[in-house]
Amino acid sequence: MKIPFSKMHGAGNDLIVIDCLAGDPVEDWEAFARFALDRRLGIGGDQLLLVQPSREADLAMAIRNPDGTRAEMCANGIRAFFKYARDKGLVSGDEIRVETLAGIVTPRWLGNDQVEVELTTPVLDPQKIPTTLHETGPLVDVPIEVLGKTLRVTAVSMGNPHCVVFVDDPEDCPVEELGPALENHVAFPQRTNVEFVAVRSREALEQRTWERGTGETLACGSGACASAVAAMLSDRTGRDVEIRLRGGTLRVRWPEPDGPVWLTGPAAHVFDGELDLP
Repeated sequence: MKIPFSKMHGAGNDLIVIDCLAGDPVEDWEAFARFALDRRLGIGGDQLLLVQPSREADLAMAIRNPDGTRAEMCANGIRAFFKYARDKGLVSGDEIRVETLAGIVTPRWLGNDQVEVELTTPVLDPQKIPTTLHETGPLVDVPIEVLGKTLRVTAVSMGNPHCVVFVDDPEDCPVEELGPALENHVAFPQRTNVEFVAVRSREALEQRTWERGTGETLACGSGACASAVAAMLSDRTGRDVEIRLRGGTLRVRWPEPDGPVWLTGPAAHVFDGELDLP
């Protein structure tokens, strides 16, 4: 059986998108994700996105990581998801509502393959992130012991958990060591995404990302939002910042402390194909 797919990316965060509106063509998505996202044996990608019907929104987006686990939200992915849906004629108009495990998310088409996404209000309650670092929040620059070192981290959820570490230079940071150690730290019962962030100015951050269930990626949209929120909470930046990632540049706005975060960035189609089921 051949499974049609599209390869997409958002700022270098590469994704496989499959249309499931007529029904699931695969019985075991966990095993399929492990196969399809493998960069040597499959198509290769950071995440698998499934286009599904929704009773609450225009479409639903389900997400699988390369290890087969589910993810609640992918802010780079939802931009690519929207472009895919527009290009394939699954939706019309410049704004849609997408159901995710993190709630309803609203992407808007800005033209020139740029998409703005209205995300959720950041979650700062430790029990809802979730984390056991402390009983009350917000958790800004709190200490954590990892690999014999004491780091200062900020914990926030953008529909999925994030641990933000401010560093002098992300390129000199041992991401391959600290990333998995923090992802699987006992303080994060559902594991966590990890961002290593340098402040370049009041308007700009530089970031490397270790994604839960994936490893290091060229970009992470929800991670960029979490990094911006962490910088704003600690007064390192203003409320409108540019995030420079290895795969491109994103813009994050958080106008009001009790309001949503806005993310703007590119979405690109790479190629279409068919994959034989193993």
